[in-house]
Amino acid sequence: MELDKLTDQKKEALLKKQKEYLFPNHLLYYTEPLPLDRGEGLRVWDVEGNEYLDFFGGILTTSVGHNRPEVTQRVQEQTEKIIHSSTLYPNESHINLAEKLAQLAPGDIQVSYFTTSGTDANETAIFLAQTHTGHQEVVALRHGYSGRSALGMSLTAVGSWRSGGTHVAGVKHALNPYCYRCPLKLKYPSCGVACAEDIEEVIRTTTSGKIAAFIMEPIQGVGGFITAPDDYIKTAHQIIKHYGGLFISDEVQTGFGRTGHKWFGIEHSGVEPDIMTMAKGIANGFPLGNTMTTKDIAESTLKAGLTISTFGGNPVACAASLGVMDVLENEATPDRTATLGKQLRAGLDRLQEQFPIIGDVRGKGLMQGLELVKDPQSKEPAPKAATQLMDAAKKHGLLIGKGGLYGNVMRIAPPMTATEDDIQMALDLLHKALSDIA
Repeated sequence: MELDKLTDQKKEALLKKQKEYLFPNHLLYYTEPLPLDRGEGLRVWDVEGNEYLDFFGGILTTSVGHNRPEVTQRVQEQTEKIIHSSTLYPNESHINLAEKLAQLAPGDIQVSYFTTSGTDANETAIFLAQTHTGHQEVVALRHGYSGRSALGMSLTAVGSWRSGGTHVAGVKHALNPYCYRCPLKLKYPSCGVACAEDIEEVIRTTTSGKIAAFIMEPIQGVGGFITAPDDYIKTAHQIIKHYGGLFISDEVQTGFGRTGHKWFGIEHSGVEPDIMTMAKGIANGFPLGNTMTTKDIAESTLKAGLTISTFGGNPVACAASLGVMDVLENEATPDRTATLGKQLRAGLDRLQEQFPIIGDVRGKGLMQGLELVKDPQSKEPAPKAATQLMDAAKKHGLLIGKGGLYGNVMRIAPPMTATEDDIQMALDLLHKALSDIA
């Protein structure tokens, strides 16, 4: 009893300090915020000692599980050598990671520029496209998310994540392939992905007709795991190339085998992008972002002059990433992720049959979303139910995420080192949580 009292006091003290010393606009999950204390594999524990099965991984970032030995060992070895040097000095971990990613990347994409986040990676990609093409205007997709900088928020098309700050001119937004809520009121696949044609309409009516780039997430993360059909991506690619733009695939959430069978989400469509951005799962939680492109496109950066990044290619973060790549290649391959994803999807489909509140199940691999609605016929979003389900899942020991324009999409994305037993346990806990709110 005395121990329980002490842990309660610790939690209350932490939450009090959170309010006192951190910005008030920090988004905190749950009706009662959850201060985490430690993690091991797919499990995390809060400051009160309660155990949870982590099926969101810090926003798809803990890609190979908490406290993974292959990662922590690499980090410890690197910290004993050198922690920081900046990009002014070549570093073995930095260079070796670039080489490893060149081996995984599709097509002619071969060279990297490392930064510290997905926002930085997307900023670098847009700068690269503008420099290479000599054009300035960029087309992004509605419901997309590209970061928290001025440019990142300008590219983003989810209202709640665009508030505040000064937006950058020259960014246009086309319709996205939100098949469950088709903006054109059509049905896939009989629609012939008509929404893709809007990209050309946007270019011809809202730009000079000469664009620098088109940027898209193969599966929109913050947007609610909206999954673009492969033929949509092919059509979009053709349009962008016709108008002289570069195709940027934002793999911040879809990268490193997350979508199954392929190392990067864009590969499912057969489209070879000009630029890819990545972060989150690249280093299992260490701050690292990367922008990759072809040697030819990278050469164009010399026209803009030399550059540095103080924290880009940090030796410790790069060492952590090399550890992540070891685990992914040896234990959590894209094909294995696809198998687990099939098990997860089958279980979620069964839940949809049992609970009418689940209007749509979508995603690929270990990146699956549940869109909650008040009833399947009207498809009216049910954001309150999503909040209730989050709390109910936490009560049963399961952590999942939330997203979507309406705040009604559950985001399920465990570390890729999950087992079949982990998947089944998560499905069982989710069933209990859905039963609670039904």
